[in-house]
Formats: sequence, C-alpha cells, structure tokens
Amino acid sequence: MLNEVVDLIKRNKPNLMPLPVWQAYAQLEGADGKPTSQLTALVSLIRRMTGLDSQLTVYSSTVNVNFQEWVFAKQAGALKFNNEQMDWLRMIKDHIASSVHIQRDDLEYAPFDAQGGIGRMYQLFGEDMDGILEAMNEALAA
Repeated sequence: MLNEVVDLIKRNKPNLMPLPVWQAYAQLEGADGKPTSQLTALVSLIRRMTGLDSQLTVYSSTVNVNFQEWVFAKQAGALKFNNEQMDWLRMIKDHIASSVHIQRDDLEYAPFDAQGGIGRMYQLFGEDMDGILEAMNEALAA
C-alpha cells in the first residue's frame, strides 16, 4: 500500500514526493543521513508524524537498531544463531531496510539467490523459516 501512495503522489503532486519532503524536515530538525528511496522516506515521515519517532530518522537506522535488539533478545534465550544464519539474518535486515518488508518470494532474488535462495534458508532455519521472516518484519519495522 505504501508503494501505491508513492505512485499516487508521483502522478498527482510530484513536488510532494516523500524524499524532498523528508529533506525539508531534515533541514528543520537536523536529521542525519539520507533515505535510500521514496518508499523509505515516506515510512520515516510517517513514523515521525505519528509520534513513533521523536525526531526524523533514516529508516535504515531504525531497522538496524531494531535488528540488534531482536537478535540480542533471541540470543539471550535458548535460540543461538550460527555464523551462516547470522549472515542470512543480516541480508534479510538489509532487504527490510530498503524495501520495508520481506516475503518468501523475495528469497528467490538478489542477494538471496546467490546464496541458495529459499532452499538454503530452509536448510538453515527449517520449519522456523516463515516464523523468522514474520518476526523480523514485525520487529524491525516497529
């Protein structure tokens, strides 16, 4: 739905595209960094305007912080990720940081396909694969 909003703005009011609006708010609030796309700029603006974030923040920074907290919480319990699993989790995090969401089909495209795609993720995470994707979508976007 967010992509549809970006497309509507692009067609109807291109001057109000999320990235230029984000840049204007960034100048007012002194935000660091720059969004990677119109979509992530829109998400950052929504998070700021709804009060989820107290200041304008690059979405990838939010995802990085949430990823660290999520992994730490998982590792503090019985679940321990090995190095290859962590590499996959980082690729998923990077995908969420640029696309806002990940779904199973995304595992068949770059960079996942070069690492074995959905089959390799299933080998690494087994029956927990879909739960991991769902949990990361929820936790990293929070």
